Amino acid sequence: MSAQVRRTIAILIFSEFLICLGMSLIFPVMPFIKNDLHLSATDMGIMSSLYALTQFVASPIIGRLSDRIGRKPILLGGLLLFSVSEVLFALTNHLAMFDLSRVIGGLAAGMYVPTAQALAADVTDYRHRAKVIGWLSASLSGGLILGPGLGGLLASGGYKVPFWVAAALGLCGLIATLFWLPNDRTLLPATHPVNQAQPTTRAADWRSVLGGPMLMLFVMILVSSFGLQGFESIYSIFVNEVFGFTLQDIALVLTLNGIISLIAQVVFFDRLIQWLSEIRLTRIAFLASALAVLWLMVTHSKVVVMVATLIAFTAFDLLRPAVTTLLTKQSDQNQGVINGLNLSLTSVGNIAGPLISSALLDWNYHIPYAVVVVFLTASFALTYAVRLPSRR
Repeated sequence: MSAQVRRTIAILIFSEFLICLGMSLIFPVMPFIKNDLHLSATDMGIMSSLYALTQFVASPIIGRLSDRIGRKPILLGGLLLFSVSEVLFALTNHLAMFDLSRVIGGLAAGMYVPTAQALAADVTDYRHRAKVIGWLSASLSGGLILGPGLGGLLASGGYKVPFWVAAALGLCGLIATLFWLPNDRTLLPATHPVNQAQPTTRAADWRSVLGGPMLMLFVMILVSSFGLQGFESIYSIFVNEVFGFTLQDIALVLTLNGIISLIAQVVFFDRLIQWLSEIRLTRIAFLASALAVLWLMVTHSKVVVMVATLIAFTAFDLLRPAVTTLLTKQSDQNQGVINGLNLSLTSVGNIAGPLISSALLDWNYHIPYAVVVVFLTASFALTYAVRLPSRR
């Protein structure tokens, strides 16, 4: 890759990390916003879901728009809206403005994330594309994983501090993109080897994608995203009101989780796949997460709560890439359809998880996690029903 392309990729990775960091900063401060403003758990669940819902609606529309007017204007607009949303969240104390901030943040993510991936594909050749897309995916996962822990640490100076910091970092990304990211119209198009098979545009074979073991894998993706968001979105409220966790306690456990999950994904994930295979790792992750959430429901010890939390989050963070890797290996065709369905079902889980869990939390503190345990246990059982074709 040329120096210009490497600089472009570095700016995209940095800014995408910030966008995803902003999505998850809210989780550790939710109980304190809830208590200060006398809100219900359902109010907080709606606030969390609005981000994912707006991103889900905006992404396909913005994708087509970026094809017409170019990638850089969309990227700049996404970063500007991200900073605006963080400033608005830091300034306001009204529920409607919090919700508006999350809508603007979701629009920013819908503008930035797919456009960054499209630009990365535009400027890289086939030999480097998978690696670059992997870096962008890692920045996305890293932002989502580290956001809650970082938000908790920053909130020790006040629960609005994380959002001021995120806004400042967003402006840094905006300035870097404005001055250092080349105009994508001037970037040389990626060249492909003559002997490389080129993808052909054709109608997607939906029946082949949704048939056989693929359907079960898509169900697992939906369940895992629902379980993670259903667990994470109310976690800080749950441990604050049931176990008396302080902001420092929440920051500690979420920071430890971020470190452990990143190490598990970066260092051990490939080795676990080689040792266990994707389906066995998926099975173990479903079982471990179900048992950890159940353990969290019945314990009365803060230390046990922290241990169970780390087990649950680590299992979730291994589960998603394992199922996704397994899914992409099942077919050499229709990869666009497969990845599109993967993203859509993940977004549905991200929307439904906080809404359902927060509504149930207003009813009873333990019912939301009981529902999560049931879904995870059923998914563990479903892994035995998946019949994967043998592949050389």
